[in-house]
Amino acid sequence: MKRVKIMDLTSMMRSLARITHEIIEKNDDTDTLCLLGVKNRGTIIARILKDNLNKFAGIDVPCGEIDTTMYRDDFTPEEKRLKATESYIPFDVTGKTVIIVDDVLYTGRTARAAIEAIFSLGRPKAVRLAVLIDRGHREIPLKPDHVGKSIPTSRQEKIVVVTEGAEEECGVFIVDNEEGGRE
Repeated sequence: MKRVKIMDLTSMMRSLARITHEIIEKNDDTDTLCLLGVKNRGTIIARILKDNLNKFAGIDVPCGEIDTTMYRDDFTPEEKRLKATESYIPFDVTGKTVIIVDDVLYTGRTARAAIEAIFSLGRPKAVRLAVLIDRGHREIPLKPDHVGKSIPTSRQEKIVVVTEGAEEECGVFIVDNEEGGRE
């Protein structure tokens, strides 16, 4: 399997700092902001954005994690039952500007599932999407509000994001993926 590094930890953190500044600039009412990381890698990125918002602007936003499994339209009922985990959302989304955070945007199915999950919890003021990598190939008409990097890929490739704390080298990699597969 061929693996090519396209971002190292420094460039990942630089992209996340830029996304943080975009969030600050585009949201005058930071009192209603909250972050929901899509489990699992989106949760790590959401925590980094939360820390950045505090560091750059003194804003302490609520942060949670959302499992989209039960809202996926490309999982069988059996897959949903086996893969589902609990979400952790320590705040009410009603009236909030919810920023969904994920590592990679591909077909849009995970983002759609996250939106559906959020609306099952309440009626937010707005829902926005922040992703580290946008790789294209959308099947659902979604466009992220905040993007770290757009990386055109083929369907035979996969984007792998390895975050701090992992046993292997941190970064973003393109990996040959013969079967295509989900992200």
